[in-house]
Amino acid sequence: MITTARLTLRRLIPADAPTMYAYRAMPEVARYQGWVPATLEAVESFISEQQAVVPDTPDTWCQLAITITATGEMIGDLGLHFLDAESRTVELGITLHPDHQGRGHAAEAMQAAFDYLFGTLGKHRIYGSTDPRNQASLALQRRAGMRQEAHLVESLRFKGEWADDVICAILEREWRAGASSPSKPL
Repeated sequence: MITTARLTLRRLIPADAPTMYAYRAMPEVARYQGWVPATLEAVESFISEQQAVVPDTPDTWCQLAITITATGEMIGDLGLHFLDAESRTVELGITLHPDHQGRGHAAEAMQAAFDYLFGTLGKHRIYGSTDPRNQASLALQRRAGMRQEAHLVESLRFKGEWADDVICAILEREWRAGASSPSKPL
């Protein structure tokens, strides 16, 4: 469990399935998501599989619920893709219910993930892979201190069409030097 001033990031539990399905199935949320659940049962199965995932295991995704600490309400999820152990690199992705966007929750969750990944786990690099049409996600990554490393043109086959991919990243030394503000949410 990871906590901030307003949020708690925790492992997914079976009770999260209806909430997660509700926002993940919204067209405006699903537009840039690689995983869009077709049914509530698909989310239940996903959560069941996630309970067996050990964080920091190479080549695994660990999905965490983003909740409001004061109420326990789930407002989104944060995915951590632990690549091979040698590179100490993690891919990070955030999905937030539209009703909770624009309030700094995603930035706060991202900073908490940076603190955990760099400060606790000793990771070297965190990156995000984003469709450049998702301007809100790119702006979030830049505010968090990530820099653009690449813009790959039509590099992914995504939902039946060729899509560009923008890679933004931050290194542990950049985070420590203050590229982002690890002690405060954005």
